[in-house]
Amino acid sequence: MTEEDPWEGAQYSLGADRLDTPDVVAAADPGDMLRQVASAAAQVRTALRSCAETDLSAFTPDTRPRAILVAGMGGSGTAGDILSAICGTGSPVLLETVRTARLPGWVGGADLVIAVSCSGTSAETLAVATEAARRGCRLVAIATEGSPLHRIAEQGRGTFIPVDRTRAAQLAVLPRQSLWALTIPLLVIAEKIGIARIGEEIYEQTAQRLEEVSHQCRPVSESFVNPGKSLALDLDGSLPLLWGTSQLSGVAASRFACQLHENAKYPAMAGVLPEAVHNQLGVFDGPFVPGPDSLEPAAGFTPLRLVLIADEGTHESAAITELAARRGIALSELAMAGEHPLVRLAAVIQLTDYASVYLGIASGIDPGQADAIRDMPARIE
Repeated sequence: MTEEDPWEGAQYSLGADRLDTPDVVAAADPGDMLRQVASAAAQVRTALRSCAETDLSAFTPDTRPRAILVAGMGGSGTAGDILSAICGTGSPVLLETVRTARLPGWVGGADLVIAVSCSGTSAETLAVATEAARRGCRLVAIATEGSPLHRIAEQGRGTFIPVDRTRAAQLAVLPRQSLWALTIPLLVIAEKIGIARIGEEIYEQTAQRLEEVSHQCRPVSESFVNPGKSLALDLDGSLPLLWGTSQLSGVAASRFACQLHENAKYPAMAGVLPEAVHNQLGVFDGPFVPGPDSLEPAAGFTPLRLVLIADEGTHESAAITELAARRGIALSELAMAGEHPLVRLAAVIQLTDYASVYLGIASGIDPGQADAIRDMPARIE
C-alpha cells in the first residue's frame, strides 16, 4: 500500500509504540473516536431503515426536479459531494452542493433542496432551508428530531428524514463521524427519482465492506498489519498532498484532508487529477521536496508525501508516480476496488478515517478535541 520513507526512524518507532500499546490508545482517545469510525456499517443499515419508515412516495421519476441542491457544512457537505460522484457526470439532473448561507439566484420552484445537518442547528444550513421554503422549492431536511431544521421542514411542508436517535446526543459535538447516516438518505432519494442505480444488495455490500475495513484497522491489530495505522505512521512528520484520480476518488481525497484537519489537527492539501497537475504540481519543485540526492533531511525539514487515491480507468498515475520518484517524494498509493462506485468509495473513506484518528493518537493529540471549532462562533460579531 505504501512505499517506505528513506529516513524513517525514531519518530516512526515512537508513533508505532503508541499505536501498538492498547492502554495508550484507549487513554489517548477519550471521545471514543475509533468506536465512532467503526459505526459506519451500522449507520448505513440504520439510515436505510429510517428512509423506509419515512414517506418518500412523492419522489418518483415523474416528479424529477430540474436540480438537486444539497445544503450542508463540513461532513454534511461531503454527503452532497458523494451524491454527485455516485450519480456521475451523466446525471440528467443538475447536482450542486451549497456550502454558504445563500441559495444561487436561479433556484426556484422547479428545484429540490436537501438541507443536511447532524445537529439540525448549523446556521448556514438553516438559512438555506428557510430561503428554499420561501422560494417554493421542494424541501427535504435530514437532521436530529426536534431540531430547528426539523421545524423548518415541517413549517415549509417539506419531508423530514431523522438521524438515528442513538447518535443524536453526540452529533452536535462530533458530526464528522456521521457521514453515512447523512449520505444514505440522499442516495435513496436519488434512486427514487431515477438518477442513481444502487439497490439493497449494493447497500449491504457497502456495509459489509465497511465492516471488513474496520476489522483490518481495529485497535488491537498491530501497525505492521493494520493499514490504518501504517498509513498514519507514513504521514507522521510529512506534509500530505492527497490526490484523487477521478471525481469519485477526488471526493475521498477531500474527505481525507478534512478528517486529518479535524481528527489529527494536521494540515493537508487535496486535489483531483488532471486539474491538480495544473494548479498543485508546482509544489514538486518547492521547499518541501528533498530532491533525488538527499539521503537525510536537514534538521526541521518537513518532507512532502504524495497520497494517490487511484480509481479504475485512470491513466495519469504512472507519470505522477515516476515524477515523484525522480524528485525523491515519498508515495502512498491507495487503490479503490469494487464494481460499484459506492462500495469503492466507502472502503477508502473508512480506511482514511481510521488513519486520521490514528495519526492524532500517534502524535499525542486527542482526536475528539474540537476547541477551536467550538470557540469560533464566540469570535464572530
